[in-house]
Amino acid sequence: MNEFDSFMSQPLDSRQLRAFSILARTGSFTETAQELHLSQSAISHSMKALEQEIGCRLLDRMGKTVVLTQAGEQLLVSAQRILEEMESARAQLGHLGKWGSSRLRIGASTTACQHILPSVLREFKESFPQCAISIEPGDTPEMIEALRQHRIDLAVNLEPRRDEPLEFRPLFTDELVFITSPIHPWAKSGRVSREDIPRQHYILYGKTSYTFQMIETYFRKEQIVLHSLLDLGNMEAIKELVKLGLGISILAPWSCMKELQEGSLVTLPLGKRKLRRRWGVLHWRGRRLSLAEETFIGLCEQVSERFN
Repeated sequence: MNEFDSFMSQPLDSRQLRAFSILARTGSFTETAQELHLSQSAISHSMKALEQEIGCRLLDRMGKTVVLTQAGEQLLVSAQRILEEMESARAQLGHLGKWGSSRLRIGASTTACQHILPSVLREFKESFPQCAISIEPGDTPEMIEALRQHRIDLAVNLEPRRDEPLEFRPLFTDELVFITSPIHPWAKSGRVSREDIPRQHYILYGKTSYTFQMIETYFRKEQIVLHSLLDLGNMEAIKELVKLGLGISILAPWSCMKELQEGSLVTLPLGKRKLRRRWGVLHWRGRRLSLAEETFIGLCEQVSERFN
């Protein structure tokens, strides 16, 4: 591209296009100057600069009236379309900037969707009634990828590994325990036999989840292998199978609070060493959060106090 072509490819000045569009409508430098609160000389110089930039004459004077040349008529069509699109973009951005008029894209684990988000969103909607909310369920690895691809703004999930480029706002820490039916021998005796742990049938949450990986690491350090495993991606299905006595699961008590209160499930500790997880809100590191996002995180912190 030569120097002339490079110059001609530069975008036109929107202020010049606006003045040109008004001048085409009024046919008067004086009226155009009054409408734009500028001097007549400023409008005249602006139109000369526009003609020089485009490389052709756009205006003809007929007495005190200004009329468009053929090139001017052609430019006017494009100028009006450009100005309308700019006005539309400004109006849309202005709408987003108004209190409560925005969007909030949330990612969360299925457990958080069930036990944390309902209370948070009920309170959030009172402060931001016009905010468009979308929720994408998924485990921590999936939510990290969603944040990386900018499909979501915030994620309510487990703490990521340190090499992830994410900010982590902690909410609460929980502990994983054995979950059994009331008729299981462990539940009846109130104790877990270490020798009996490898012999059980386990129904665990998704192999790709952080929780599954944490459980594997925990028992590897204990030099225990969980032989019989069934992994499911549905927490409710896991609890129903455990209720029926078809296996044992390893969950956090808050994820089956209702079942524990009614006595259809029982908890027992994994062992002397605890297996704890940290939950929090994730967002892209260094990104400035909006008022809606900060409010959402604050509400998550309030709701999560009952899990501490």
